[in-house]
Amino acid sequence: MNDLLVIAFRMIFLYFVILIIFKLMGKREVGELSVMDLVIFVLIADVASFAVDEPERNLFESILPMIILLIIQITISYISLKSKKIRDKIDGDPTTIIRDGVLLEDEMRKQRYNLDDLFQQLREQQIGSIQKVAYAFLEPSGNLSIFMKDSKPPILPIVVDGEIQKRHLMLIEKEEQWLRQELAKLGYDDLKRIFYCCFEDGEIHVQLRS
Repeated sequence: MNDLLVIAFRMIFLYFVILIIFKLMGKREVGELSVMDLVIFVLIADVASFAVDEPERNLFESILPMIILLIIQITISYISLKSKKIRDKIDGDPTTIIRDGVLLEDEMRKQRYNLDDLFQQLREQQIGSIQKVAYAFLEPSGNLSIFMKDSKPPILPIVVDGEIQKRHLMLIEKEEQWLRQELAKLGYDDLKRIFYCCFEDGEIHVQLRS
């Protein structure tokens, strides 16, 4: 009976501990979780199960690994916030799967993304023809973002956190030299000062770091 009370107490206590940890880790929808998020969540679940299965074990020793995982997650999130390159390494970058109605087979192969997966996601969005798709991006979360030929094209960032997005420049058929020249005309010689930059309706829009 005593063990049952200990287990019940630990379950209630761990519930609130894990709730606080997830709150501190930040808000994300389940479908938007990165690989790193999933790893952290699985490890926290394993640690919590050990704490309940071994009621004789010191409670602090049981939650210490959770605290360490939280510190790791917050540290990595902070570093990722400061560096686009590290963020891409951890979370990944969207991959162009369809461009102007043409399947990009090499990109699909790199992502181990097959035609069955593609057709299923197209059907889920009520899209029957690949030829009508202007762009389809496979997001790091696994979701497929689709822009039709008769809709407004996506506005892609061409500078993020001071880093030029060369892949996005290729999609809008521009070159890095052109971007640097246009930014210089606007008085932006130091790319590191730029938080976000996009090319929309024939104009460059820039937001500097605060």
